[in-house]
Amino acid sequence: MNMRRFREAVAAGEFLITAEVAPPKGADPSGMLAHAELLRSRVHAINITDGSRAVMRMSALAATALLRQQGIEPICQFACRDRNRIALQADLLGAQALGLDNILALTGDPVKAGDSPEARAVFELESVRLLQLIQKLNSGLDIHEKSLPDGASDLFVGAAVDPQLKSWSGLERRFWRKVDAGAQFFQSQLICDFDRLDRFMEQIARPSGRPVLAGIFLLKSAKNAEFINRNVPGVQIPQTIIDRLAAAADPLAEGIAIAAEQVRWAQQLCQGVHLMAVRREDLIPAILDQAGIAPLQPSSDRQSSTLLMS
Repeated sequence: MNMRRFREAVAAGEFLITAEVAPPKGADPSGMLAHAELLRSRVHAINITDGSRAVMRMSALAATALLRQQGIEPICQFACRDRNRIALQADLLGAQALGLDNILALTGDPVKAGDSPEARAVFELESVRLLQLIQKLNSGLDIHEKSLPDGASDLFVGAAVDPQLKSWSGLERRFWRKVDAGAQFFQSQLICDFDRLDRFMEQIARPSGRPVLAGIFLLKSAKNAEFINRNVPGVQIPQTIIDRLAAAADPLAEGIAIAAEQVRWAQQLCQGVHLMAVRREDLIPAILDQAGIAPLQPSSDRQSSTLLMS
């Protein structure tokens, strides 16, 4: 069972496909695992969110461990909102011990955005400092640069990026800070402006040599798109897309078609896509089918092909 498929695909320069699945809001993981099973042959890895939108759900660490038990490669999101440096280091080392090598380092959404606005946030670190911390653990040191007597970690860490950020200089500065702090790949926020993505790739990201996966979101209706425009900072879904969804006889089918078009655009611009279909992860294979992306070749077949070619 190859659990480094994603890392190997990054090294090989493959077009990368990841998808996002939320942990259960309860103790029964069967629904999450069923969604993940549908994606097994379609994605290189599945992101498990860590308290996304500051809403309480099952621990991302536990949920990713459950995915791994099923032979599905996960990417475990780590947010700084709820843990201080002691807890972050403890959980990162625990992730390594459980074989959860892929990490996405995030600052985390503000507490007031979620279902417990009275909760106390931590935010002792933010995403760049978390990346720096992981870099230390990978070199055999803790945050105070003291040796880890029981061994270094070997975590493959990525970061988030928003190519549609209004401040171009701020986008460039923060992107390179994350590269310098050890980010090996980037997953973007929801992309609506592909001209902006093209400019970002050409002027900022491509020289870094780090793959960028464009965030593709399944819009289920015009109402869904308008809700996102009102409630998700930095996202502005074009009126042309909203009108297209509103005019469609089957808005969900139209949303699948739009997402498939966006996947094809992303193929021309960057090194991968990160698919988000909240509560309809079962439709991600249909998006990939319409985009002309075939199921992934099994790892064993890929390795045999490589041996034959060498």
